[in-house]
Amino acid sequence: MKRIEGQIRKALSGFYYVYANGKTYQTRGRGNFRKKKLTPLVGDHVVFSSDNPTDGYVLELLPRKNELVRPPVANVDQGVIVASLVEPQFSFNLLDRFLVTLEAKGIDPIIYVSKTDLVKDENVLKQIRAIYVADYPVVSSQEKDKLTALFPNKLTVFMGQSGAGKSTLLNELVPELNLATGEISTSLGRGRHTTRHVELLPLFDGLVADTPGFSSIDFLDISAAELPKEFPEFQRASVNCRFRECRHVKEPGCAVKAEVEAGEIAQSRYDNYLQFLQEIEQRRPIYKKKKE
Repeated sequence: MKRIEGQIRKALSGFYYVYANGKTYQTRGRGNFRKKKLTPLVGDHVVFSSDNPTDGYVLELLPRKNELVRPPVANVDQGVIVASLVEPQFSFNLLDRFLVTLEAKGIDPIIYVSKTDLVKDENVLKQIRAIYVADYPVVSSQEKDKLTALFPNKLTVFMGQSGAGKSTLLNELVPELNLATGEISTSLGRGRHTTRHVELLPLFDGLVADTPGFSSIDFLDISAAELPKEFPEFQRASVNCRFRECRHVKEPGCAVKAEVEAGEIAQSRYDNYLQFLQEIEQRRPIYKKKKE
């Protein structure tokens, strides 16, 4: 059997569907993946062998640049954070959680503000743009063409609060998907989960994961020392901090705090940073078993 390099575009019922040289091959994983505790993910670049399109084996997983758990996708280039203005109400705190998580994984965030047509007061949208547009694309639900213009040559995933409109947006962009959309639960104020298996679809000259991603976040992988680096405006300001490893809390000569006081860094960003830092410092340590 010849060895071929390709990319897993779909994983279903123990089969991996690998795209290579304009064709899709149905493959299985090698038995030793389980022994090594390796799980091939959609988005993985792999080496596989195949004599025909329906009978092949994934031999080797090539190095990943990142991976997500929900949805289970590897080598993600950018994440569209779907943030609703109403039902559920917009939250700067939740948006910053998504931004920090994507930054930590080396994934470029795109902020998509949904349900803008349901709000007459444009002040919140203006505020969102004022805070974030220097570092991230901010696209409203009336500018979908601007969103898809960012997709070429990228692997894109969607995420956001339950009920914010992730499935609705995907259906609008790709009507043939016909994803189930979760209605808002009025008692909980959040949508029902409507996710399924993941498939990468070749769309808009790129690849789009057809499944909405995580809707809540905890900072399990981010350390207190790493957190300030996930705020781009903190990074820019921190070169002027008196201490190189400044945490921007109580240290004298902190340039980040000075910019917050001057209104150059948004107060909401700084307040959320302090909250996230406290969460990270208070979480219980995770002890990983040593590999034999």
